[in-house]
Amino acid sequence: MFNLPSEIKKAFNGDAWHGNHVMQTLNNVMPENAFQHFIPNAHSIAEIALHLTSWTEEVSSRLNGNLAVEPAMGDWPPVHDQTAQGWEKIIFNFKVANEELIRVCENIDANQWDEKTNDERNLPLGSGVTKAELLNGLIQHHAYHSGQIALLSKF
Repeated sequence: MFNLPSEIKKAFNGDAWHGNHVMQTLNNVMPENAFQHFIPNAHSIAEIALHLTSWTEEVSSRLNGNLAVEPAMGDWPPVHDQTAQGWEKIIFNFKVANEELIRVCENIDANQWDEKTNDERNLPLGSGVTKAELLNGLIQHHAYHSGQIALLSKF
């Protein structure tokens, strides 16, 4: 069987096929650029990083058997501390959320990945899928937003 925990590790901080893993992309961001809105009506890098963290935490919760809800921090959490220390905290919290997700994934038996989550299908919420589909969706989410961050970092 395909090793999904290995794939989230690659997307988070490993040998990602799409290019830099998300941690490397975030670590390449200059703190003074993290909070800038380089494109009108687009999110800042810090906002994207918080969004990634909130959904990583929500996927961990669902894989632990909890019902799907909007992430506890919100879909797009507000940025409260726009300092270098605030940026470091955002990166640290993303790292912790992904390390917890990896621990959760490593405790799922291979035969449990095809089990449905505890929810009815709700496309906007991404619920009612198998555990494998849920984690694969987050892997895609990481890659998508990592690309956005990489592009915004070039401004």
